[in-house]
Amino acid sequence: MAIQTEIEARLEQSEPDVEVLLAEVVSGTALRLYIDHPDGVTLALCERVSKCLGDYRDRYTLEVSSPGEDRPLTRPVHFRRYLGRRARVRLRDGLEGHRSVTGELVGASDRDVAIAADDGVVTVPYEHIYRSNLVPGD
Repeated sequence: MAIQTEIEARLEQSEPDVEVLLAEVVSGTALRLYIDHPDGVTLALCERVSKCLGDYRDRYTLEVSSPGEDRPLTRPVHFRRYLGRRARVRLRDGLEGHRSVTGELVGASDRDVAIAADDGVVTVPYEHIYRSNLVPGD
C-alpha cells in the first residue's frame, strides 16, 4: 500500500480528480494501476497519468486502466458506494470458516464490511481482507 500512497500524492498535484482504486506490483515487474475519475476514464486520461508517473517505468512495466465491471474495492468508501451490489472478498486468513465470501454488500463501517452470503451475513474487518472486487453482471 506504500506505493499506492506515493502515487496518490504525486497525482494529487497534476490530476487531483483521479482516484487511485488500486496500485499493485505484479510479479515484481509490472505496476498495475486501476483509476477512476468523475467524468469516466478515457485513454487520454490513462496516458496523462502514465506520463505523470514516468519514472516508475524505469523499474516496472506500467499499466494504467479503468477498473472495469469487477472494480476493486479497497477502502470503506468504496464498500459504502456499492451497498446492494454483489462482491467477492478474499481473506488473508480464514474467518468463520471462510477463505472468501461472495454476496451482497449490506453494510460498511469504518472498521468492517457486512456481506449477505448464502449461509448468512458475514462481517469482515478490513484488516482481514486480502483483495475484494465487485462481481460483474449485477
